[in-house]
Amino acid sequence: MLRKAYVPGAAALLAALLAGCTGGSPGNGQTDNANPAGDGTAAPAAQPGKYRTLPEACGAVSPKALDSLLPGITQIMDVDQRDKAYEGRATLTYDTDRRTGCRWKVESADATDHLYVDFERVVSYDNTVSDDSRAESVFATRQAAADLPASAATASSDANSVSGSPSSSSSSSSSAGVTPTDLRPRTLSDLGDEAFLDDSLSSSGSTAQQRTVTVAFRTSNVIVTIEYAEQPADVGMVPDSEEMQDRARKLAEQLADSLSG
Repeated sequence: MLRKAYVPGAAALLAALLAGCTGGSPGNGQTDNANPAGDGTAAPAAQPGKYRTLPEACGAVSPKALDSLLPGITQIMDVDQRDKAYEGRATLTYDTDRRTGCRWKVESADATDHLYVDFERVVSYDNTVSDDSRAESVFATRQAAADLPASAATASSDANSVSGSPSSSSSSSSSAGVTPTDLRPRTLSDLGDEAFLDDSLSSSGSTAQQRTVTVAFRTSNVIVTIEYAEQPADVGMVPDSEEMQDRARKLAEQLADSLSG
């Protein structure tokens, strides 16, 4: 009878193969070098903005401020109509935590005055971009849209805040409606984190010229916009730029203080 030959090398090969199948199994204290621990750590999310809610716009402007901005409001004889004029009219919004606004309009024998106040809370939906950074970008776009003069210098409150303005709501202008250089549209350095002021004078054919002063500022992730317009009843009258700017800036400062308080 023939016996099969015994090959010692075959047994050694079989043992090596079995050892290879069990090597690297869970519990052997080894890690997979192809997927090192710690490489999948996510970057921290960008910081949220300071503000989570907004003030109610119609209640944000004090009666005293409205008396200054809308001189005809105190001349309304009917008490109910006067109270309604002070209340203003809220703008339509579907999320008052993101945007609120209010409008006022008062007619008098001298002029018709309009006031619009808007609060917007900017939220970034990108985890890598903070709410403040997103608000800064939105504000930059709006400032660019205002098309401020290229030579507009950053203004300070000492140089541009005015006092002792005439009490009349409009005045004839010796400069035929031309805005002095220091009252031209410009950026402001003393209001919120950043701000700008725009001033425009328009005319609709035979009607009186309407001046609109816009002051916008950003504080953290909230953008506040004030639009203040006046149209005199007399075609020969021109709304006073200095006076209107002063009134609008004072309101902006009050609103900025209320946000930071």
